[in-house]
Amino acid sequence: MRRLLLITILLFSFTQGKAQSLTSEIKELRKGIASFYHNKFEGRKTATGEIFDNDKFTAACNTLKLGTYVKVTNTKNNKVVYVRINDRMAANNKRAIDLATVAADKLGFRNAGTTQVKIEVVPSSEGKLGILAQRNAEFITAPNEL
Repeated sequence: MRRLLLITILLFSFTQGKAQSLTSEIKELRKGIASFYHNKFEGRKTATGEIFDNDKFTAACNTLKLGTYVKVTNTKNNKVVYVRINDRMAANNKRAIDLATVAADKLGFRNAGTTQVKIEVVPSSEGKLGILAQRNAEFITAPNEL
């Protein structure tokens, strides 16, 4: 009887670990409306205590944990941007995410004001590399500007 109990516990422990590793590989996905920060927030403190800068790839979200990296896709044109959640929106705001202006520009919706987006939670390593690549892309001179 003890042996059966021990085997059951070991099997249960093994299957639990397997299930957790599978679920951690599944990316969290959300859809909704994105907007972007007004310039009046420039220089103000965010929820993380950082000073807001519209030229950094950051965003506000009321449902995701602060410090989370996300991949945001504009569903109208399929443009993609990586941002880090570092702020909260007003409690009554129904939008999914509020992006820094630089991110809204990359997604191509700044003139429209809002757009439909898909938001995927990504590992911090992917988010950091994505943001770094976006920053570096801003400094690469286009061939017709040489």
